[in-house]
Amino acid sequence: MARRPDPTARQRILDAATRLFDTYGVHAVGLQQVIDELGCGKNLLYREFATKDELVVAYLGRCRDAWTAMIEAATAPFPDDPAAQLVAIVRTTVEHATAPGYRGCPVHNTHAEFPDAAHPVHPVAVRHFTVVQELLLDLAERAGAADPKALADRLALIIDGANTNGAALGNRGSAAAAVAFAEDVVRAAVS
Repeated sequence: MARRPDPTARQRILDAATRLFDTYGVHAVGLQQVIDELGCGKNLLYREFATKDELVVAYLGRCRDAWTAMIEAATAPFPDDPAAQLVAIVRTTVEHATAPGYRGCPVHNTHAEFPDAAHPVHPVAVRHFTVVQELLLDLAERAGAADPKALADRLALIIDGANTNGAALGNRGSAAAAVAFAEDVVRAAVS
C-alpha cells in the first residue's frame, strides 16, 4: 500500500532543523541529525528537501518571516509615526537579542558560515540585510530625516551591534543602551 503524503512534513522538518541550526549553527548540523531529531526516515527528508542547501534556504525564509512578524508587531502601535517605528524596531531587536539563550541573529550567523557569494545560501542572507536596510530607509524618509540614508545606516549599525552584544552579554552588555542611543539618533536626524 502506498503511503499518503504528509502535508505537515515540510513544516515538521523545518521545525527540527530550526531548533538544531539555531542551537549549533548550520555547518555543525548534518542531515542525519535533522532526521534523528525529527524521528523520520531519510526518504521523507529528501522528498521535501533534495539537498541541505535547500533546507538552509527554507530555514532563512522562516527566519525572515519571523523577523517580519516581529517588526510588524513592534511597529503596529505607531501607524502614523515613522520615527517611533524606527525606535520600536530597535527596542524589539534589543528585547529579542538580550533574551536568555539568544545566540545572535540567525541570518547573520548563517551568512558568516556561507561567505562564498556563489553559494545558494549567501544571496538569500544578503537579501534579508537589503530588505532591513530598505525598511529603515523608507521609515527614515517618511519621518522627515534630513539625511534618510545616514539615519538608516546608523540604525542598522545599532541593530547589528545590539544583536551581537546582546547574544554575548545579554542585559549586562551595552545592548541595553541601544534604545536610548536610537532615540538620540532619530531625534537628531528628524529635528
